[in-house]
Amino acid sequence: YFGAWVTLVDETDQQCRYRILGADEFDRDSDGISVDSPMARALLGRAVDDEVQVRTPQGEKTFWIEKIDY
Repeated sequence: YFGAWVTLVDETDQQCRYRILGADEFDRDSDGISVDSPMARALLGRAVDDEVQVRTPQGEKTFWIEKIDY
């Protein structure tokens, strides 16, 4: 998953797309997330159509993996 673009859908059918990056490549102004982040840790080892639970500052959220691109 390192370097992968992951498209997710949340509980409200909102779509979001993130790129999993190494901690030294992470830039807060991009669509990248650090491989050490809670979101990336929840995604590692998962597949399309999997449901993931992620703890966010707003509480626990559920996402579904829609697409994974390399």
